[in-house]
Amino acid sequence: MEASLQARLTQLKSQINTIIVGKPRQVQDCLACLLAGGHLLIEDVPGVGKTTLAQALARSLGLAFSRVQFTSDLLPGDLLGVSIFDRQRETFQFQPGPVFTQVLLADEINRAGPKTQSALLEAMEEHQVSVDGQTRPLPRPFFVIATQNPDEQLGTYPLPESQLDRFLMCLSLGYPDQAAERALLTGQDRRQALAQLPAVMTPAELVQAMEAVQRVRVAEPLLDYLQALIAATRSGRWFVEGLSPRAGIAVLRLARAAALLEGRDHVRPDDLQAILPQAVAHRLRPVPGAGRGRLEQVRAMIDATPLP
Repeated sequence: MEASLQARLTQLKSQINTIIVGKPRQVQDCLACLLAGGHLLIEDVPGVGKTTLAQALARSLGLAFSRVQFTSDLLPGDLLGVSIFDRQRETFQFQPGPVFTQVLLADEINRAGPKTQSALLEAMEEHQVSVDGQTRPLPRPFFVIATQNPDEQLGTYPLPESQLDRFLMCLSLGYPDQAAERALLTGQDRRQALAQLPAVMTPAELVQAMEAVQRVRVAEPLLDYLQALIAATRSGRWFVEGLSPRAGIAVLRLARAAALLEGRDHVRPDDLQAILPQAVAHRLRPVPGAGRGRLEQVRAMIDATPLP
């Protein structure tokens, strides 16, 4: 990749880290998800910066941004758009919904009913929507950042497996450490800081970077290691059901994107190890009696799987 594009990616990381203070790993993962052409699910309690992260990303890349607050009464048409009869033209005119954007923040997605949740499926997978019998393409790039509250909170509808599988990565921001929280308390208001963010990359440069991800080299022994990890998920020792081939392809894309963000043209084993928990934990269920959460179970499996 060109040195200038690599410099832009470094600048992009640095700028977002000035807004999302003390979370460099999560910012790196979010950017890897975007460069890999996937969608991101953030599961966390309210108020830790999920919306701010989405807005900072859109502004820094010069992308169109829309936010939809998912509620129990939100209808699919509120998201996709509707056709309204125009009396002067005596025809129906389609009014695009907020999904027709480049960065869509689906806020508290698990507070909406299953029908509205599923309305996102075609948009996320095919980058198009079907309304009134017509297929309408979405802008490119198209990136969904969905947030969800923990399932134990009131008024939530758990996302079905088919919906979860559409997200390339699931992560949690978590509470800031003391130093980061002090910086938030004493620093500039986040809204003012967001309003002043310049675009450090153009949408065209973003597409360029996404294409560069595909050129990152993966050695045969590393593919052996990835297949060993996938086979471990299917062994029955760690999880009820293993990873699908689609999940394996997703992990490889993310590892390539992570290597690119580090300025390398090849993937290393630690790229796979660092990205795997966030890429697959939401797709897996630990075996009964495991005594660990999904992320911890994935990390334990990685530790138990030797490098080839």
